[in-house]
Amino acid sequence: MTQAQVVTPSATRRSAGIIADGAFKVVLGAAYLIGASWLGDLLGVSAWLMAVSGVALLIGGGIEIKFVRSRPIPTYMRLMVAYDSGWVLTALVGLLMAWREGSAGGEVWIGYQTAAPLVFAALLLVATPAPPASDIPAEDSER
Repeated sequence: MTQAQVVTPSATRRSAGIIADGAFKVVLGAAYLIGASWLGDLLGVSAWLMAVSGVALLIGGGIEIKFVRSRPIPTYMRLMVAYDSGWVLTALVGLLMAWREGSAGGEVWIGYQTAAPLVFAALLLVATPAPPASDIPAEDSER
């Protein structure tokens, strides 16, 4: 590790979860890029919006993976809970709009998936780096 952190089983599991979350974003972003036209037709959005969303997800997921060892896990947890809560709410709004035969449900959902990963990445970039292990009191090492 470039910056020494106390590695506990809990921290290792959380780091693996963070990496998995970032990898999911990268895979989803690649799928959006590869299937932009088909997925756009399916969701009722333009192919260019699908492609832009794919790029945003690739960037967000890549940054999430890159900083896993240099940012505090609690910062990641707060950002992931906020991101995933917004994702669920936006998906529900999109489904409700589609159920009511509206045409903007896909745009709302894909719009969120375009903006949110970039906001997530920006907040992660400006987050205070994790302190070296020697600076972490023993009782805080699980956080």
